Amino acid sequence: MDRRTFLKQGSMAASLPLALSASGCSTTASKVAETPHVKRVPGTLSWVDGNAPDYQSGATWGYPWKQGEQKPSDALRLIAEDGTAIPLQSWPTAYWPDGSVKWTAHAIPAGAQPGNHFKILPGNGPQPAAATFVTEQSDHFVLDTGVVELHIGKQGRDIIRLMRRNGKTIGQSARLVGLVQDAPVNEPEQPAAVTAFASSVESVTVEQSGPVRSVVKITGKHKLPNGRSWLPFTLRVYGYAGGESIRLSHTFIYDGDDQSDFIRGLGLRFNVVQRDELYNRHIRFVGQDDGLWGEGVKGITGLRRDPGQAVRDAQIAGVATPPLSEWDERVSSRMHWIPVWNDFTLSQLSANGFAIKKRTKPGHAWIDSDQGQRASGVSYLGGTSGGIVFGMRDFWQLHPVQVDIRNAGAEVAEATLWFYSPEAPAMDVRFYHDGMGQDTYDEQLDALNIIYEDYEPGFGSAYGVARTTDFTLGIMDTTPSRQKTVEMASSIAQPPQVVAAPADYLATNVFGGLWTLPDRSTPAKAGIEDRLDFQVKYYCSQVEQRHWYGFWNFGDVMHTYDVDRHVWRYDIGGYAWDNSELSPDLWLWYSFLRSGDPTTFHLAENMTRHNRDVDIYHAGRFKGLGTRHNVQHWGCSAKQLRISTAAYRRFHYYITGDDRTGDVLNEVVDADKALGVLNPTRKVARKNPMPGMAKIGAGTDWSATAANWLTAWERTGDVKYRDRLLDAMRVIGEHPLGFFAGAFGYDVDKQKLLPYDNVKPGISHLSAVFGLIEVNTELNQLLDVPAYKAAWLEYGRLYNADQATQEAALGMSKRPNLSAAHSRLTAYTAYQTGDPELARRAWQEFGRTQEFASIIGQQDRLSTTHVTGPAVLNPIDEAPWVSTNDASQWGLAAIQNLALVPDALD
Repeated sequence: MDRRTFLKQGSMAASLPLALSASGCSTTASKVAETPHVKRVPGTLSWVDGNAPDYQSGATWGYPWKQGEQKPSDALRLIAEDGTAIPLQSWPTAYWPDGSVKWTAHAIPAGAQPGNHFKILPGNGPQPAAATFVTEQSDHFVLDTGVVELHIGKQGRDIIRLMRRNGKTIGQSARLVGLVQDAPVNEPEQPAAVTAFASSVESVTVEQSGPVRSVVKITGKHKLPNGRSWLPFTLRVYGYAGGESIRLSHTFIYDGDDQSDFIRGLGLRFNVVQRDELYNRHIRFVGQDDGLWGEGVKGITGLRRDPGQAVRDAQIAGVATPPLSEWDERVSSRMHWIPVWNDFTLSQLSANGFAIKKRTKPGHAWIDSDQGQRASGVSYLGGTSGGIVFGMRDFWQLHPVQVDIRNAGAEVAEATLWFYSPEAPAMDVRFYHDGMGQDTYDEQLDALNIIYEDYEPGFGSAYGVARTTDFTLGIMDTTPSRQKTVEMASSIAQPPQVVAAPADYLATNVFGGLWTLPDRSTPAKAGIEDRLDFQVKYYCSQVEQRHWYGFWNFGDVMHTYDVDRHVWRYDIGGYAWDNSELSPDLWLWYSFLRSGDPTTFHLAENMTRHNRDVDIYHAGRFKGLGTRHNVQHWGCSAKQLRISTAAYRRFHYYITGDDRTGDVLNEVVDADKALGVLNPTRKVARKNPMPGMAKIGAGTDWSATAANWLTAWERTGDVKYRDRLLDAMRVIGEHPLGFFAGAFGYDVDKQKLLPYDNVKPGISHLSAVFGLIEVNTELNQLLDVPAYKAAWLEYGRLYNADQATQEAALGMSKRPNLSAAHSRLTAYTAYQTGDPELARRAWQEFGRTQEFASIIGQQDRLSTTHVTGPAVLNPIDEAPWVSTNDASQWGLAAIQNLALVPDALD
């Protein structure tokens, strides 16, 4: 059966293979897949997954510039692959120290087809034929794309009051809805009380008003019948010029009582106005890989009497049927006996199975309709005179999810896209154990020695974590064809993303510029490149094989492997979810910058979209901090800046222009002030050398703070952030021990570092593996503080130095671990000083790892062992190395060492 026949028959695939949009790679259950190759041409833009999308509803992306190359007032235009000019809206997102533009964001209209390779050039471009804009009325805003019109209320329950096209109301009353119960399980003998709630708008702000992209930001809370407000939300409405589809990006913060607030459902609900005959109304659900389930509200196929092929073909195609007078009279005279199917539900409660059911009306049985593995989450409700295509990004990946359609046979039907399904067990975010008697710091540290979990009563709270869901509403003037529905679904499930070429990211010197493009010119270099590629493929396959999906989990990876059970250590303290431990985010983003690989991009983006929301506190006592790795993303008592740092998220913001990521970058600008509330080393360094002052570590605390201030400075151009950096850099640089001082006092109110006197030198293996190397590369590039640079180079020279060298310089020595990871610090020092001996030492340090040794002589490290049978529940691939620690730190060391001391491999 060919694809067209498959679509026409309206069948839903029962088993759909993992597609690119799932975890970032194509894979089977039995082996690590080959990375799809996409050609990137220097000087041009391209779509991250290769070919231009079939359905293009408007796109936004970021672009880098060399210092001094672009002024804020300079106009830009977009030239398509065929040489035509395409309307372009541009705005700066970051600045160089001289005030020139460092990054811009850009948007193109819906339907624009620039091809597979296109260019941004100086000069003015054309205006869109149908511009988008926002106007303000007395009690609402109107967002107009030139095709559809939304009425966005300033207050009240509804997010969008009206959705209109061609002067006709298609949809109305879009609002957020939810259910909460007061117990985790609804048992017959102890039924839980379930309460419904809905959104309440508090403020509306117009962030952009065309001509190519309009953005309206809505904030509010959800309101319960008793008047209680909770679950604060931010929702942005995006309209692109000429677009029939509207995008919504919704984020909520959990601020409930985890002992009594058990969320039973969260959804986006709206109404659709129905004008067509029942047999000209259509319901459609789209699968993951082009499969489509489509039926009429009143079906006219498969009857005992045939209305005629033209009639049947019309209903299947979604076009208006011929007049009843042209039907076979044996059918047209008996239409009142054909059931009207009013209600439909598609539920996806796990990553591997969905079910569709329908019924005629409440009080009557549900009828099973179809099942499959993975649904895209895209549906259609409407008729031949109009309806709404609706869906969410990463639908099945963020299970449990559900689509409900109610009253399809009425004049006004209702659709709910549940991003937490009410058919699933209630959401339970309570901490997973009772503390096991860990009442003192000494007991907690002792427990840390066995399960690697830093426990403290009251700290394993989900209060303040967040989740973002992206929706699309396509306001249609007729039922779209089956082919168009599938094309729209692909764009909704994984919005097409534009990216620049790796050579252009590198040439502009953004993010420090200290990496190379892939180089396989020698056997050793080829081995390293193969190993880097393999790591990405392997982790991608693990996402699928280990089913790292779910509402709170999708995007993260596990920390360490259990070779005996053949599972990742999902249930052992700090060995479970990684929560950015040892910077896998940096490894993946730098890998994408140098390769342009779509697999790497999707894995990195999914990770950023997860950790910017779930692993960081956005409200409550820990606001601005993140949580160390744990069985639950919020479980560990180590609430630290090293997890919430902008260092991990700024890549995504600049490359994609994602506004939610930009919000999180804003949230952490002053996260350093949390150090005055919570001392991250309170359990191990209990004596404060400077009573009355907070403490800031020279490693993870400073790297996070510096990244936050640096990002704020380059995003706003505000020199107060530059001055904070300069002052702190001088304090560190002028200290006799520099970075070996270990920590400094911190005046939280003034946000100033204060030197400790008479401290002994210290070396921590964690100081430089959470972004300190990367942020110092940029600080030394952008700011001239000789003492700071000298202190950093001294740290790089001594960290991995031999015992005699350390003792001569510091009066002490220590053999730190992660020496291979820190070889890039040695390499940086060698590069900056031109010291060939240090360069050789850097490769020796990197070469101490088993991975490096095997690359030179053995390729079996680039393979996996396929495990089946009673050893495992499902077939899996195991690699000789199975730790995120190894992957991210080896990868970062390889990338930077290849850039800084490449001659050592020639």
